[in-house]
Amino acid sequence: MAWFGGVAAAVLIGIVFIDTFEAMILPRRVRHGYRLAALFYRSAWALWRIVARLLPAGRWRYGFLSIFGPLSLFALMVVWATGLIVGFALLHWSLETSLAVPRASDEGFGIYLYFSGTTFFTLGYGDVVPTGAWGRALAVAEAGIGFGFLAVVISYLPMLHQAFARREITISLLDARAGSPPSAGELLGRLAGARSLASAGPLLVEWERWAAEVLESHLSFPVLSYYRSQHDNQSWVGALSVILDTSAFLIAGVDGEEGHQARLTFAMARHTAVDLGMVFQTRPLPPEPDRLPAANLVRLQDRLRKAGTPLHDGPAVAKALAELRGLYEPFINALAAHFQFELPPFLPDKPPVDNWQTSAWMRRSPGLRGLPAARIEDEHFD
Repeated sequence: MAWFGGVAAAVLIGIVFIDTFEAMILPRRVRHGYRLAALFYRSAWALWRIVARLLPAGRWRYGFLSIFGPLSLFALMVVWATGLIVGFALLHWSLETSLAVPRASDEGFGIYLYFSGTTFFTLGYGDVVPTGAWGRALAVAEAGIGFGFLAVVISYLPMLHQAFARREITISLLDARAGSPPSAGELLGRLAGARSLASAGPLLVEWERWAAEVLESHLSFPVLSYYRSQHDNQSWVGALSVILDTSAFLIAGVDGEEGHQARLTFAMARHTAVDLGMVFQTRPLPPEPDRLPAANLVRLQDRLRKAGTPLHDGPAVAKALAELRGLYEPFINALAAHFQFELPPFLPDKPPVDNWQTSAWMRRSPGLRGLPAARIEDEHFD
């Protein structure tokens, strides 16, 4: 039994060590499937989504889903710490470490578990101390590991929040450019209406870099994928779909110099969607219903033509756009379904009300009432 306990302790400590290293320190995708953190998140997120469906759709459900990311990170750290404490307690128990205890009745695995916990967190009570050489060596090792574990956790949190802030700042910039929720049709329409479609090139450069940062940060810190935006109608999946939709339309339907940069941005954004789908094991799922029916495509083209945008003509545009959408929409839709996000439409049915136009007391601020959302920028900032 002592031999079995020693093996079990070594395996448990090793699993926690490797899992902590891969999750917090190793800056690359881990390909093997036997991970404690991955198992924890798959089971916890599945249970969390089931409970969320019991809540009414809207603010309550969104608020419940939004606390999963931070709370799960705290819970995972508790799992890791518990695994190390139990592992060292098993190791002491299997080696029959001699302990100086206050009462003779304090014997058995419970006292080893208590001693392991106080040692791991370096509490230094001194009521239970090892008397043998091996016990003292293990206590010193566990105290060092506990101190290092807490240091890694403390340094991990600022990096995580910095990556989250960089992601969300760029998403917030979509509000005035593409509406709330943002959509490719609204982004293109506002650029065309302001006679500023040429500025789509620099915008796509910025979003190409954003997609690369999302890929890098979400591969290094997968828990970041569960962190949700401040506004219910914004998300990193929605922003990724907007930039893919915009790039696809520019490639297939617009006659201009933005085609080259649109291809580069499309390639990076699709890479992000596909790789993150592989990380979270989301099978491609075509969206139902179609996000861009033929009538909406015609409506978008008419809006851009009226604004003077040079467009390609003919059925080849719809065919090329459908082929491009087929390269990314199933992956984006699968990510949205997994994380319980709503994909924004390719083109909204009516002009959206931007988040910056609203307040907690009214849907639109008094000075902005009666003005279409698409015209506010021109009439209030010129």
